Amino acid sequence: MKVRIAYIEEPPFYWTGEDRTPTGSDIELAEVVLRAIGASSIEYELTTFPELLPGVQAGRWDMNVPIFATAERAKDVAFSVPVWKLGDGFVVHRGNPKALTSYENVAARSDARLGVIPGQVQFDAAKSAGVSDSQIVAFKNQAEAVAALLAGKIDVFAATAVGNHAIVDASPELEAVAHESSRDGKSPVGAFSFSRSNQSLLQAVNTQLREYLGSADHRARMAKYGITHTEIDGVVAGKDAK
Repeated sequence: MKVRIAYIEEPPFYWTGEDRTPTGSDIELAEVVLRAIGASSIEYELTTFPELLPGVQAGRWDMNVPIFATAERAKDVAFSVPVWKLGDGFVVHRGNPKALTSYENVAARSDARLGVIPGQVQFDAAKSAGVSDSQIVAFKNQAEAVAALLAGKIDVFAATAVGNHAIVDASPELEAVAHESSRDGKSPVGAFSFSRSNQSLLQAVNTQLREYLGSADHRARMAKYGITHTEIDGVVAGKDAK
């Protein structure tokens, strides 16, 4: 069985390594799960975030790496059981000169410029918190947003708290700031996504995920990328719910 999976450049979850091989925590999870259900060939397709859902819907590939599973996205694709729960965070210049620690905090400062990637949950969270359109600067991908932050074109970039650590590790002049991702204090979950017509692959992946998530092997593999019990335990408790 051959499975085609699409990914984007967003360490530590998925990125293209120096040898041009896809790598990352979610890439490794996909490899383990797909091999366990009998995949003899796994092909990776590098794409952009806006193309993930349309691509899997159109059959250009069979599944996507995990992204946040929102109700709006679930109208278009079928999600697997959740594989992680992640809070949002900011990347700012070291010292956090404008003291930006939450979306509400950004909204309260009219001179604060927030970088986001349209379509990702951080954009919706910022709007819900009252951040104005004039404060938001949109970027195609993480690399563009980080470059703009380094150049002083924006004051803060919003992404996942875990992913932000990979950014600051590569840029010592930047600092990661964690915060709650929503007003009710709940962090959203991420899952693999599939075409609604591909129920056989979805169910096979779900069966294996229910068995594997939270195991010692799973935790050890994720720990290499900074994914800990904080991101895992919240989804392990409910992994049999879908």
